[in-house]
Amino acid sequence: MTTLTAQQIADARLTGWVNLGDGLRTRVRTGDFATGLALVEAIGAVAEEVQHHPDLDLRYAFLDVRLVSHDAGGVTARDVALARTVTDLVARMGAALDGAAVQRFDLALDTPERAGVQPFWRALLGYEDTPGQDDEVRDPAGGLPAVWFQESGAGEPRQRWHLDVWVDPSAVAGRVEAATAAGGTLVDDTAAPSFWVLADPEGNRSCLCTWQSRDAGADGPAD
Repeated sequence: MTTLTAQQIADARLTGWVNLGDGLRTRVRTGDFATGLALVEAIGAVAEEVQHHPDLDLRYAFLDVRLVSHDAGGVTARDVALARTVTDLVARMGAALDGAAVQRFDLALDTPERAGVQPFWRALLGYEDTPGQDDEVRDPAGGLPAVWFQESGAGEPRQRWHLDVWVDPSAVAGRVEAATAAGGTLVDDTAAPSFWVLADPEGNRSCLCTWQSRDAGADGPAD
């Protein structure tokens, strides 16, 4: 199936779901384990029926759901359709979607020698190459953050590692305000609303990222 652009996903107006660059995500506030388990079983039955399976992470009081078409390399119409079905199942069980509570982060290594260091980190972490991306390695089980390698200058001193923290666009203003109130600095917002560069009191930089102003295949900043 054809993957949807970020704007097409936004135009679907899926209440309670967020696009964090690697798929559609939501958190279901179940309140207890039994409700969450029942919801997993209900989602599983639908997934088997349509032969499209989400990633589910069940905890005591909530269930995290991620939808992405792995065979297509992104979000497709079937993910949107399944998201609507999950929303209906959640409503029937008296639970609630809380997409604003969901986030993800990747680790980025700034290096002038990507080809030289990438094999080491792939081997050390027990990761694998990410299909379609020659600058990233990922956890085969999908449970740990991806690591990607950003070309940078070789001048010293320079920063090696930074986080790319993906949030819903509605969460950015609050995150920036909280981070600066905690002693941080907004370093650069020229790439907004795609990403914002912030630094802690020691100057260590990280990025707040959203789906906005990105091509269909974009999945990381170029800060």
